[in-house]
Amino acid sequence: MKTRISSKGQIVLPAELRERDAVESGQEFAIERIDRGEYKLTRLMPRPNEGMVEWLLACPEKDYFVPVDCESTDHL
Repeated sequence: MKTRISSKGQIVLPAELRERDAVESGQEFAIERIDRGEYKLTRLMPRPNEGMVEWLLACPEKDYFVPVDCESTDHL
């Protein structure tokens, strides 16, 4: 499969590959130079639960979360 580099240095990932692997706009990739003219492109996956803290902090405003007075969650 072929692609081109734009005048801005951007590489277009063909639509067939984006659809097959569910690649969405804004996702990040790492690029590694293997040898002259040979590169490895790897999609960076978000860490598990990324964004969870922000979501939980927003919950009190939505009445989804009720603070509990407890020193340990072992008793819940």
